[in-house]
Parts: sequence; C-alpha cells; structure tokens
Amino acid sequence: MKVIQILPALDAGGVERGTVEFARELVARGHESIVISNGGRQIERLEAEGSRHIQMPVHRKSLRSLAQVRPMRRLLTELKPDIVHVRSRAPAWIVWLAWRKMPPHSRPHLVSTVHGMYSVNAYSAIMTKAEHIIAISDCVHDYIRHNYRVPEERITRIYRGLDPAIFKQEWDDSAWRDQLFSDYPQFRGKRLLVMPGRLSRWKGQEAFLDVMQRLSELRQDCHGIVIGEAEANKQHYLQELLDKRHALGLDDQVTFVGHRSDIQSFYRLADLCCHLSNKAEPFGRTVPEALACGCPVIAYDRGGASESLHAAFPDGLVEADDVNAFARRADELLRRDNADIRLPDQFYLQHQAEATLDVYRRLLNQR
Repeated sequence: MKVIQILPALDAGGVERGTVEFARELVARGHESIVISNGGRQIERLEAEGSRHIQMPVHRKSLRSLAQVRPMRRLLTELKPDIVHVRSRAPAWIVWLAWRKMPPHSRPHLVSTVHGMYSVNAYSAIMTKAEHIIAISDCVHDYIRHNYRVPEERITRIYRGLDPAIFKQEWDDSAWRDQLFSDYPQFRGKRLLVMPGRLSRWKGQEAFLDVMQRLSELRQDCHGIVIGEAEANKQHYLQELLDKRHALGLDDQVTFVGHRSDIQSFYRLADLCCHLSNKAEPFGRTVPEALACGCPVIAYDRGGASESLHAAFPDGLVEADDVNAFARRADELLRRDNADIRLPDQFYLQHQAEATLDVYRRLLNQR
C-alpha cells in the first residue's frame, strides 16, 4: 500500500509528531510512506525512519494556495498512491480541489483526520469532504456529527496513539534526575506537580498558579513545574505569568523550565500531572502520556482529557473550572501511597496504526 500524508509543516506539535510516528509504523509494516509538507525540523527523523518527504507550500491559509492545486494533481497522478490522508484544513483544500478532478476510477482514496473542534464554517467543512473521516476522540466525533451532519458510517473514532518505547514506566532516569536536581536544586525533596503545554491563555497556566497558591495553604512540601515555551508573539504572556507568580508569593514554589524534549522523564519524576485547559480539548495528549508513565493526572471533566481519565484513572477528574476542588484533589492524591492507573490499549500507537490501516483497507475493498 502506498500512503501519502499531507499537513502544513513538520515542526513541533502533536499532529506533526503523530504523523511521523504513524509514517514509521507504515514502513515497519511494509507499506510505502510519503509525507508532503512545507518542511520543518522533523524531516530528518522522518526520512531516517524510512519515509519520503516532498516539500510543497501547502501551509498558507490564503487564496495564494490555490496555485498549488494543479501541481498537487500532477504529483498525485505521478505518484499513484492508494491513500491520501489529509490532516489540516489548508492542505485539505488543495488536495480536495486537485483530487475531485482526477478520474474517479483511478484516483486515490481520500481520508481526513479531524484533530480539533474547528470553528463551524465553510473553510472548516473541507475536513468532512473526504471519503472517510477519522475523529481523534468521542467529543470530536460528536462535534462532527452535530455540526456537519456527516453519516455515522463515514466516521471512525481512533485515539491518537502513544509510542510505548517513549512513554512507559520502566526506565532508568537516575542520571537524568541527578542532572535535573543539579540544575534546579529547588526540586529536591519536594512533591512535584508538572503542568506541560505551550504557554497560551486557554491552556490554563494561570489556573495552575492559582492551584499552587491554594495547595500551599494545605501543605508546604509541593513545587510546581511549568513545562513549555511561549511563541515569539506571545512572550508578553510569559511575563504576565511571571508577574502573577510573584504577586501570589510563589517565586520559590513554581518554576518555569521552558521547552523540554525530555517530557517523558518529567512524567516519571512527578507526583502529579495537571491539565487545566479552560475549554474542552479535542484530545489532550499530555493526559495519556503522563498516565502511560505511571504519573497520576488531575484534569477538568470535559473534552478529550476527560475521556482518557474516565478510561484509565477516574480519580483524577474534577468539576470543570473549580480551582479549589482541583487543589483539594491534588492534596488527596498526594496522601495516597499509589495510584491505580490502567491505560487501555486503544491509547497506544499499535492500536492507532492497525485501526487506521483498517480504514484504508475498507476503502480499497469498496473499489
């Protein structure tokens, strides 16, 4: 089977990482894997793991992107893939406009993955024009059904799978921990709460500071670690967070460590992982990542994060937007000797790959 995945770019991000990981799984199963994007830092890894990358400017959200429709049609005609899998709206428009003018009997099958609960408009509707749609969670599945009236048989829910080689409990992090405690001596001897995610208002870093302030009234042995960086145009938000940390008297109790490529080691180190997004996330990848590493997670009971916790660790669920209840639950969990975490197979990469290939096979069998 020859499969082409198309997305805007291959830089950092959950969609990008998931694309590269799935490409590796395709190659491992003997399929031909091609990725089309505008480029990015993950190309080297993608190609080292056996996939081919083709660079095209498919990332622009503007009418200029229409100039790529004919080149895309020529490329698809030349490559003759069995499946074209689009993962974002801008490239989906280019692909669909190219694909619909190809001969129906010989053109590839078209699949989309809806990674978010996009604004409901004609631009976003392009993700529902594929022959089959993959939703990354039940809440995304319901969102598609409610807003776009897509027949049930055209949608398959497949959770974004974790790579068990990276996110697992059994790992010797001793040298890493020694270095971390040398760099951040304030972590030593503390109960550590991690808050991963890029710095953005809707991700909930402000609420995390409120949680840490309330938790400090219940116990004195905790330290919060905010993992993630602000984009170039959002540096002012980082300063707002630092100012709030100071105003709450948390300068010695919360540390911002910026972007880290060793997030899995932080999960294995931490006593708790906090997920505080102020709106429903379509999946909330940090939740199953932490759970796979054996780290208990607390999250608001909504969106994709709620689905992961209901399946694996329901004790971590808290009523949405209740910061006081969040802090109390953190205190309760920190008093327990262990956590009963059972992350189902459907949250791992093996299941995602097999379920996605099953979608592909069903489409090919129709022909």
